[in-house]
Amino acid sequence: MNLSQPPLSSALSSALSSLEAFKGDLIPKSVFTTCPYCGVGCGVAAIVLADGKIGVTGDAAHPANKGRLCVKGSALDETVDLQGRLLYPQIRDAVTNLMQRSSWDQALDKVASGFNDIIARHGPDAVAFYVSGQLLTEDYYIANKLMKGYIGSANIDTNSRLCMSSAVAGHKRAFGEDLVPVCYEDLELADVVVLVGSNTAWCHPILFQRITKIKESRPDMKLIVIDPRRTATCESADLHLPVKSGTDVWLFNGLLHYLANNGMTDSGFVDEYTNGSSEALAAAAASSPDLLTVAKICKLDPQDLLTFYQLFAGSKKVITAFSQGVNQSSSGTDKVNSIINCHLISGRIGQPGMGPFSITGQPNAMGGREVGGLANMLAAHMDLDNPAHRRTVQTFWDSPQIADKVGLKAVDLFQAIEQGKVKAVWIIATNPMVSLPDADQVQRALSKCQLVVCSDIIEKTDTNAFADVLLPALGWGEKDGTVTNSERCISRQRAFLTAPGEARADWQVLCDVGQRMGFGGFDFSSPHEIFDEHARLSTFANGSAAGDVTPRVFNIAGLTGMDKAQFDALQPIQWPVSRDAAGELISTQRLFADNRYSHPDGKARFIATPPRAPMHATDEDFPLNLNTGRVRDQWHTMTRTGKSAKLADHVQESFIDMHPQDALLYGVREGSLARVSSKWGAMVARVQHGGGIARGSIFVPIHWSNQSASDARIGAVVNPVVDPVSGEPEFKNTPVRVDDFPVAWHGFILSRKELDLDSVTHWTRIQGRTFARYEFAGRNIINDHGQWTRELLKIADPDADWLEYADTTAGVYRAAHLVDDRIDICVFISPRPDLPSRAWLASLFAKDYLEDADRVGLLIGQPIEKGADAGPTVCSCFGVGRNTICSAIREQGLTTVTQVTTCLKAGGNCGSCVPEIKKLLATTLVEEAVSH
Repeated sequence: MNLSQPPLSSALSSALSSLEAFKGDLIPKSVFTTCPYCGVGCGVAAIVLADGKIGVTGDAAHPANKGRLCVKGSALDETVDLQGRLLYPQIRDAVTNLMQRSSWDQALDKVASGFNDIIARHGPDAVAFYVSGQLLTEDYYIANKLMKGYIGSANIDTNSRLCMSSAVAGHKRAFGEDLVPVCYEDLELADVVVLVGSNTAWCHPILFQRITKIKESRPDMKLIVIDPRRTATCESADLHLPVKSGTDVWLFNGLLHYLANNGMTDSGFVDEYTNGSSEALAAAAASSPDLLTVAKICKLDPQDLLTFYQLFAGSKKVITAFSQGVNQSSSGTDKVNSIINCHLISGRIGQPGMGPFSITGQPNAMGGREVGGLANMLAAHMDLDNPAHRRTVQTFWDSPQIADKVGLKAVDLFQAIEQGKVKAVWIIATNPMVSLPDADQVQRALSKCQLVVCSDIIEKTDTNAFADVLLPALGWGEKDGTVTNSERCISRQRAFLTAPGEARADWQVLCDVGQRMGFGGFDFSSPHEIFDEHARLSTFANGSAAGDVTPRVFNIAGLTGMDKAQFDALQPIQWPVSRDAAGELISTQRLFADNRYSHPDGKARFIATPPRAPMHATDEDFPLNLNTGRVRDQWHTMTRTGKSAKLADHVQESFIDMHPQDALLYGVREGSLARVSSKWGAMVARVQHGGGIARGSIFVPIHWSNQSASDARIGAVVNPVVDPVSGEPEFKNTPVRVDDFPVAWHGFILSRKELDLDSVTHWTRIQGRTFARYEFAGRNIINDHGQWTRELLKIADPDADWLEYADTTAGVYRAAHLVDDRIDICVFISPRPDLPSRAWLASLFAKDYLEDADRVGLLIGQPIEKGADAGPTVCSCFGVGRNTICSAIREQGLTTVTQVTTCLKAGGNCGSCVPEIKKLLATTLVEEAVSH
């Protein structure tokens, strides 16, 4: 008996196959994209789940991160909601001066006609674009094509000017082109890694974890950190050199002199492949004649300095990785070249595990450089001041004109706006009211500007408050294109969310405006068409007599001619990119293996770097030096990361980190408010003693704006002086003073509804999971705390479930408003800043019902149950607090980070909290030893 089934008919088989395909379509699929934060360029696997929530994990196949994400990347799902989003075009009403919703046609016509009218009356240099490293390469390309090739002005600059333009200028001087010669793998192959001006553990966590992981497997590998502050990065270092701010050139000139005098010159390499060594060596000898002189100028221990010089000299495989501490300086370009000089003199370049490495700050700072995003560049690594390059670009674009002189760099641009020279500005994907130095000057400029257009994803920012036209842009997860990371790796950002409201891609809006201005050349219908033009320009007349005779290294000829499907499927790839005879893509991992550079003679150039002190020095009126930078879990001006409760847990407020002796000298106390002021402006924040700052200096983070705090924009204080070559501002060296900011009381509120606290002297808003938290302080005398608090919180119902405790003598007040036995608002006020734990109170908001013990705890200001207070967050990935970690160390006898991770998970994901766990281990174990 034949029990086998008869063959299916072809129709039935086809139907079943279609059903299986349909079922497959119902299963959510991950979209592989790229993180929108730092320049590491981590791959992300994003998925829209059945309940509409977003799932985010690291892309294990991406070469940058191999599946790992830092806490910011891991929290991307908390930042893609539509709260606060700009969803529709808006135009300011001339009569009411209020923004009104408009159609896209009305908004685009206003932008196009406004720019055309101003150009007709005042010329093309009367308009400008100010763009961002947050843009995709395709957006950047169109913006530069429109401004430089059609409007005919180079007045397009970018917030990347603020973070890596000194590296660009240094590369161009040394190599003839803006080229990063190394790759991430080199950090793992090196025997010595030198991190200069980079808190890599916090600012580029995944790269730092790659370094520390390989260091564990190769204990002989040395990590040296050169930074005025003792940052989290220093916890893993073999040597920390706390160099005096602004003295980096003396330090590296000293290294150059040491290498030359100790037989470490690679004479064959220097003679055959470089120029200018004698001039550079003479400048180094003049400024840094001996080790003791350098140590004195840089305020370093001579033995530590000698150790650094010896480690560099004795190890062929050396990577010197640098970031904002080098770039953000009035001598930033010379700092970059002083580092490159040391690699050139010893031939430590062009081979695995060695070379200078600029670690960029933004996700597409490199992509912007590829398309000429700076005011002094043209697309495809061509130069504005080179007539042959201008002809090449204009010919390729078939454009009516081409900018023939360098445009206004960022700081100069906003000064020109205030002076009335630039009458229209289009600001795209950035917030200069917060991020630029002398930020109050930016406010004055925008207040006077005839036409301010802002493209953004967020409606209310400090900058957008001055817009005449607001244009809603697509955000991460919605837009589609490419970005390039710090190792020249081109990766795709892919859309997995639908466009919200009427938001549009930046490239599309720019093309629409270009067409309305009467220009051809902007009839693109998708990002892949723009990318193809960008790729074709990279190879157009590249190295031929028709263009420039020197081949440009930036060449992605292998990526030309892709159709949409091929573009969609593009895998991460490092440029230059070509194809072999079989048509397979050939990527380039590291540059200069052939010792060929982009100067006309093919040689690299030493640059003489006679050092100079910062332009503005401390004095009696401003005796302290201000250094600015990032904190671990926030990004730029917090328009995105500020939405995440997970990211808010680590550092809740802006702060002034200063040495305890300086605090005593200037009459301020830890935990209290103080004012930081300079010749340019002032801000207010809370004093802390982080333990990593030298006397005479303070550190303040950059992230807080008028949207998140009453008076915490540090950009208003920062020195606007710039590097004369790169135009990058001096963010690391501003003379300031610190004064007590007296208040009568301190307090905080946790509230499920948004509050207006503008009537209060000082406030900061922090995002919680189901509530907003407000830290606040006032100078007013509160006679009746209950009445004053109810009026502030707008609780008018006399029968409201209102718990309160008041000690009128001590000025202490605690209250909570409950709705259906669920906490809605709580408020704590005291004359002292040391208030109850916010972490414990935050946990009450997760409860649907408050038990009697919770109510009692609210009134006495502390939890009834032991262990209920986890303390300030240390590990944001897993939400592990300081108290929890310290208790586990004590009670379970933990002695290593691995043991803490095994016990609590803390430190087991991105690893950016590992330095803090190490400190907690050390301090807790010491405390235990002393107590016994």
